[in-house]
Amino acid sequence: MSGSGRDRAVAAGYSAVGSLVVTAPLLAPGYLLLRDAVSTPRSYPTDSALGLGDAAPRAVPQDALLAVLSAFIDGGLLVKAILVVALWAAAYGAAALARELLRASLGPQLVAATVALWNPYVAERLLQGHWSLLAGYAALPWTALAGYHLRSASTAKRRNRILSNAPAQPGSIAPQSTPGSAGHPGEAASAEYSGSPASADTVGSGWWLPVVTAARHASVGTISAWAALAGSLAAAGLTPTGALLAGATAFALVHRRQLPAALVLWLAASAPWLVATALSGAGAEPSDPAGIAAFAARGEPGLGTLGSSAGLGGIWNAEAVPDSRTTPLAAIGTLVLLVIVALGLRAVATGGADPDNRHVRRALLLLAAVAVLFPALGATAWGMSALEWLVAHVPGAGLLRDTQKYVALAMPAYALCAAAGCAVAARCLSNAPRRESADRPAGALPAVTSTVAVVFVALLALPLYDLAWGAGGAVRPVRYPAGWQQVADRIDGPGDVAVLPGGMFRKFRYSGTAPVLDPAPRMLPNDVLQTGELPVRGRTVSGEGTRAREVETLLLRGGSAAELARLGVGWVLVERTTPGPHGESAVTLARVEQVYEDADLALYRVPGVVERGRSTTAHRCVAAAAHVLWGAMLVAGPLAALGARARFRSRTRN
Repeated sequence: MSGSGRDRAVAAGYSAVGSLVVTAPLLAPGYLLLRDAVSTPRSYPTDSALGLGDAAPRAVPQDALLAVLSAFIDGGLLVKAILVVALWAAAYGAAALARELLRASLGPQLVAATVALWNPYVAERLLQGHWSLLAGYAALPWTALAGYHLRSASTAKRRNRILSNAPAQPGSIAPQSTPGSAGHPGEAASAEYSGSPASADTVGSGWWLPVVTAARHASVGTISAWAALAGSLAAAGLTPTGALLAGATAFALVHRRQLPAALVLWLAASAPWLVATALSGAGAEPSDPAGIAAFAARGEPGLGTLGSSAGLGGIWNAEAVPDSRTTPLAAIGTLVLLVIVALGLRAVATGGADPDNRHVRRALLLLAAVAVLFPALGATAWGMSALEWLVAHVPGAGLLRDTQKYVALAMPAYALCAAAGCAVAARCLSNAPRRESADRPAGALPAVTSTVAVVFVALLALPLYDLAWGAGGAVRPVRYPAGWQQVADRIDGPGDVAVLPGGMFRKFRYSGTAPVLDPAPRMLPNDVLQTGELPVRGRTVSGEGTRAREVETLLLRGGSAAELARLGVGWVLVERTTPGPHGESAVTLARVEQVYEDADLALYRVPGVVERGRSTTAHRCVAAAAHVLWGAMLVAGPLAALGARARFRSRTRN
């Protein structure tokens, strides 16, 4: 194995070990059930799973993906596998980005991987249960790589086209492709074509062959880069916020003339939630302005909101943070991270003789600046006022209410700067002469670089020591009582399911102390009505739907079974072991048939249900087609990119 191949293998292995250290408790049997994360043994392709329910399609297409695949593979295993792979992909993607854009050696690559994996953003979103958002986060360095390769391939094709149209002159030199023009991850500068002054015979016969060969390789590189971008956007599109993050990265990096094609790819990758929003009409309703203050970024000890955002932390939920972030270690860890990033900032901003490389570096730095400032400004009084107006008047603007999510956009630039900072520190410590090219600084001794990398990794990881082992054991699998499967098996008729007690969050004896989303919507084969109301920071943020709220109100005031049936409710599930309001629902339940009961759950059938609220067959077909398109991109994108890369290597060898 070549030195470059060994470096890739070590970086991939390091990333895998780091991912497993973070998620180790999830390797045990059971299901992830923590705050917003709900995995179940089996879920179903209901209207809600397709995004066609009353609520806004925030869990699309992840719910549909699990509904389809859990018919063959345990749903809990699927969620855990996606999370582990996502964390690995984030770390290894950052290492690959440093290798491609900075020509970084192994030590700086591992520093970049550590920045991407071991940071407060990952810890806080893991504790909040945002496993699908972390998949979008993991796609960002790969999206940046695809954008860089697209720019490079486009530049190479344009140069080759100009050279192929130019008349051959005696003494001409065959063209050279630029680094990265092949457009393949890890194939930097592998397609160079150079020649000596052409002879008379060459001018008359084969002077143009290097041009044709370079053009063919550039075409293969373009195909590979577009396929890689399609796969990255689809992976990020597991959740709408992830799609926005990857889309912003792609649009900032590709050439202007590539923007229309990139937009088409983004729309295709986002088709499940865009189509669901259009068909259900839920997205046309404005969001509750109270959500802006409730979900505003939060300042951590000794940092303030801006310092927390700059340190990749500051989630709105003060309970979804590791213990270390509630102590002075938060300020120490943030200071260490920012110092390491600052060491490499100048090298990232000014380095790179290749214009495409330089553009990508600077665009990522600009995205990072916006990502840090946006949550901080959104937490100010005037910032919250502006966002409140936006969500109240612009449909779909509710996606912006959790502003701290967008700190993820800073990760690729932070990883690059940390890798460059490692190289800069090593060069200074080795006290070597500054013999450096525009793309690859030289002079640091390998042993010094390795030592600095080890120190940097330790400094980055130790202040956040409790990210290990599932954020200190908080992220662990749970076991559902057998009654859930019994309830699912007995729902064999029409009608939606109403759930008691009221509200969307539960505290079960088997789920720990943190509140969790009700697993019923993903556990049962019929649609479960939920109000979408979120209790946050002592206030309630309203959801978009109205029928679920009407049904809940009816149950809590002891309304008749006939009224429930008229509202399309065919079943009532009572979750007995979780606190919450029951009101006068006992009056209603006394008038309906009980079909199952145990210590945890009770299921009732409502007679004479009038089916309503279900989407039409046409709507379901359109939504399903959008999901199939997304799934095809998710699978075919990486396969096409790998196939094009293999063809490129074969042609290069031949």
